[in-house]
Amino acid sequence: MPLATVLVIDDEKNIRRTLKMVLESEEYAVLEAASAEEGLQILEEQGVHAIILDLKLPGMSGLDALARLQSEAGGTTLPVIVISGHGTVSDAVQATRLGAFDFLEKPLDRERVVITLRNALRQGAMAREVGQLRAQVKGRFQMIGASPVMQKLFSEIAKVAPTKGRVLITGESGTGKELIARAIHDNSPLAGREFVKVNCAAISPELIESELFGHEKGAFTGAIGRKRGLFEVADGGTLFLDEIGDMSLPAQAKVLRALQTGELSRVGGERVIKVDVRVIAATNKDLGKEVEVGQFREDLFFRLNVVPLWSPPLREHKEDLPDMVRHFVAELCRENGFRDKRVEPAVLERLSGYDWPGNVRELKNIIERVVIMSDEVIRVEDLPAFFQASAKPSFDLSRYADRSLRDFKEEMEKDFILMRLEQNDWNISRAATSLGIERTNLHKKLKAYGITRGS
Repeated sequence: MPLATVLVIDDEKNIRRTLKMVLESEEYAVLEAASAEEGLQILEEQGVHAIILDLKLPGMSGLDALARLQSEAGGTTLPVIVISGHGTVSDAVQATRLGAFDFLEKPLDRERVVITLRNALRQGAMAREVGQLRAQVKGRFQMIGASPVMQKLFSEIAKVAPTKGRVLITGESGTGKELIARAIHDNSPLAGREFVKVNCAAISPELIESELFGHEKGAFTGAIGRKRGLFEVADGGTLFLDEIGDMSLPAQAKVLRALQTGELSRVGGERVIKVDVRVIAATNKDLGKEVEVGQFREDLFFRLNVVPLWSPPLREHKEDLPDMVRHFVAELCRENGFRDKRVEPAVLERLSGYDWPGNVRELKNIIERVVIMSDEVIRVEDLPAFFQASAKPSFDLSRYADRSLRDFKEEMEKDFILMRLEQNDWNISRAATSLGIERTNLHKKLKAYGITRGS
């Protein structure tokens, strides 16, 4: 098998013959074209990995062909080495601006041709890999929904994305608030710049200021060097402050200053640093109530809540669930190297009959499990046990005839907690959220009921 296929476009037959001999001796496959028009025709009929293109050609010039290649043949994913026997500096500069990988003058040096081609193919392979990764990332963060509530959200995103307005996204955990933030960034003038996510709930209050604004060497114990904060990292791009309702009041004051003035100072530093950042915030809390009880600054709330967006819970747009399931199945099959799997209609019926307290995050976790554990077709039997039960279970109350109300309530609570733990793959934090109780409270109940995994 040849290492790669190279298309040589040159009107001089001897040049084509020489390049063919050199490249085939290096185990490359070579295609030949005597004009740019012929070369473009070959590209339409079969794939190549690189092009060696002469500038001076009859008919369409090499520069004109290069411009068309960049717009029609995938741009930088198809590396082009330009050659010329009458080259000038201006030709070389123009070819580079049009995306040429390199410019070689005739007579060609064999060793330089081989090395340049090898480097060009390496760059082309890297460019294709980056393109594939970007496509995967875009697919992973794709928002899905034909329901009225989702179409309304998409319309709001389309309106706010091109502006500089700050956005506050509210909604339950697992509804996809980060997807909304990324959609705003990706459809804004900042799309090619940094998107920096900060989970304010995951950083301790002692470290949040250092993470956001950076610190100077010796600012505190453990500060062994200077560190740029995430505001600086996101300069010129978008900073997504997730779970901002969990940010400490001192950190809120510094964020407010950065929003008001576009200025910040590192912890332990005196120098003022200017930043230009679009801030998008998200929370699953009612910040209005947090302001009332003194847990969130009112002035910061008003600064962030310029454009409020609501991320709806899955139970309010379950008509989108079949499309979401198919999307997740296709994505997870691709990620795990599986062939595409078909989903039985009965599976979609069972999934649609559930209220999804963990929202889209819970749905994706369930789909990942069944994709991994199922065969070619995903059936009801592949779903977790609580989906296989009847949608309206009947309880045999007679077995509690001689029991107290307290016994009945405790047994029901234990069973309910076990069900939620199973739904959330025994993730304590997610299970506590779906139950509407604190994590510490759930731990107490697990201990009281003697609940352990597998019990």
